[in-house]
Amino acid sequence: PKSRSTSPIATQCYVMQMMGHWYVVQYYASSEEDLAYKCMRAVFSMNHQTTEVSLNFTYSYTDDPDRELLVGNITWVIPDPAHPAHWVHAEESYEGIYNTYVLDSNYSSWSLLLHCAEKSKSPRYLSSFIMSRTSKLPPNVISFLRDKLPRYDIDMEYMFPMLQTGCNAPEQLLHYAPPRKKHPNKRRHPLKHPHH
Repeated sequence: PKSRSTSPIATQCYVMQMMGHWYVVQYYASSEEDLAYKCMRAVFSMNHQTTEVSLNFTYSYTDDPDRELLVGNITWVIPDPAHPAHWVHAEESYEGIYNTYVLDSNYSSWSLLLHCAEKSKSPRYLSSFIMSRTSKLPPNVISFLRDKLPRYDIDMEYMFPMLQTGCNAPEQLLHYAPPRKKHPNKRRHPLKHPHH
């Protein structure tokens, strides 16, 4: 998708519609053959002074009986105002090129994101989220969005539904720094591609 204007203001207006709370209702990652996560929720925000987009998200591991909520974050910049649906990772801790694309969205109820990480001498890493403003999407909407993914080399066999029931409330963790953990979980968060 493209905005009609190349001005930063038009870009900001376009992207602002994506901001706010989302539930991740389906999830794919090229490095994973089983879904390790549940209860993934996301909050997008935008710096009004720049073209930076930030994401704070919470999730739990499916094998955690305590349902502990973990927190991750990522920041992108929009490199070209004429293409506001293309975001590039802004943090130096990520090696290589990390692109995110808003493949489709109606902003009010559903959105489809594709992440593509490329690093020299490593396989390309793909991940994708189907997101909803509520904890569920109608089956016909999910089918409509899933049908868009095979052209991007997404193996639909590994595009999994994300459990959004029996979750601990994420509200405080998404807005405030999480409490320090005595035994931090060393597993990587869902948007951090593996290093080889």
